[in-house]
Amino acid sequence: MMKSKAALRGVLIAGASLLAFAGTAHAQTAPTPEQQQARIEALEAQLEALSQQIADLKAATAASLKDVRAAQAQTTVSIAGGKPSIASGDGAFSANIHAVMQLDATWYDQDHNLPANAVGRDLNSGTNFRRARLGVDGKAFKNFDYGVLLDFGGSGTDGAGQLQEIYLQYNYAPFKVKVGAFAPNLGLEDAASTNGSLFPERAAPAEAARGLAGADRRIAAQVQAVGERWIVSGAVTGAKAGDGATFDEQLAYVGRVAFVPFKGYDWLTHVGVNASLVAQPAQTAAGGAYPITIEDRPELRTDGTRLVSSGAIDSSGARHYGFELAAQKQNFLIQGEYFNIALDRRNRPANVTDPKFSGWYVEGGWVLTGESRRYNPANFAFDAPSIDNPFDPKAGKWGAWELAARYSVLDLNHHEYSAVAADRVRGGLQEITTVGLNWFPNSVTKFSLDYLNVDVDRRDAAGAQIGQSYKAFNLRSQYAF
Repeated sequence: MMKSKAALRGVLIAGASLLAFAGTAHAQTAPTPEQQQARIEALEAQLEALSQQIADLKAATAASLKDVRAAQAQTTVSIAGGKPSIASGDGAFSANIHAVMQLDATWYDQDHNLPANAVGRDLNSGTNFRRARLGVDGKAFKNFDYGVLLDFGGSGTDGAGQLQEIYLQYNYAPFKVKVGAFAPNLGLEDAASTNGSLFPERAAPAEAARGLAGADRRIAAQVQAVGERWIVSGAVTGAKAGDGATFDEQLAYVGRVAFVPFKGYDWLTHVGVNASLVAQPAQTAAGGAYPITIEDRPELRTDGTRLVSSGAIDSSGARHYGFELAAQKQNFLIQGEYFNIALDRRNRPANVTDPKFSGWYVEGGWVLTGESRRYNPANFAFDAPSIDNPFDPKAGKWGAWELAARYSVLDLNHHEYSAVAADRVRGGLQEITTVGLNWFPNSVTKFSLDYLNVDVDRRDAAGAQIGQSYKAFNLRSQYAF
């Protein structure tokens, strides 16, 4: 109890001492009225300066917002990579002008003693504007893409101009919905741009397969989903824009699935499958003819002659399936596809079978200057290489140079030696070996020199040989943007 009282007395004494010290300090530091007035005036001056700064900040912010809105509303015009473009400031609308010129000069080296009934016994050595295209594509309302393309080139003869492509596409990641006239996604060779391809034309088996229900100018509705390492595409297709009228147009379905199973810093592998189904061939006669023809030209178009062809086969339907495989390592690329095509004869007689055809190719490229061909993530196909050193002799820059080689086989024979004449299809066996040199001076210009060794084994109805072997040289000059 005595200890508690002593502690309390100590606390009281300490508190009193503290109060006394505070009072003394206050008495010593208390400001005078003049000092208080000076402090007030200083605070008022600081407050006024702060208010002015806030006003200036508001004005600057308003001006910046006005500039941003003006910039967003402003239309921009540019020429990026040689391509004229017009775009709204907010990126919601755009229009890009496209043009393609591909001029081929070809020399065919044929035997002079070919039989009179040989197919293509005197092919046209000369020149041909393979593609002469002009069009526009772009964006509307941010999520819509559109394109219109006219082509004045042709196969063997220059065309008067036709609608090559017109479409509208809605984008909602990862989906793309496309309607119009265009080439549906139907294979590795099919999806690649013809402006940057390894060779002047697609491999004949790829061209024959895509022609069944896809190919250029095909009127279609397509849904496509694209991921980082996969693509799935499906379309409903009809006739081609510009084709003659029929009693009923063709109805078909096409699809493709491709993915990149393995990928590294400077390499990748590609695997895919594609297929098409003709559910209803075009009806070309009032009596009910439904002909389907499988054919292709021999991987050049200066002469438009088709050396192999199944002929028109009255069919109730048709289908194809194909396999894709490719591998790329730095500046090396190798790819190939296999195709199987089958037709269902309409009103098939006894002892007559449904014809089946096949074809395949393997091709490769080696960019001598070290660049890599670009793998397009939008369609899972390979495009032209990027150009590290655009052509400039004064600076010692020579563009990109590439060696290419391909071997293709297209077999359009079916039971060609059958004892039943109606069962035979003597469309011919075509084999082509091609080597080429591609030069890309810059991103819009390309020159290619190709040598083709063509061998066609084909017999007529009587069994006589109407095929031939020949060599061809082709020089292509291209400008495309």
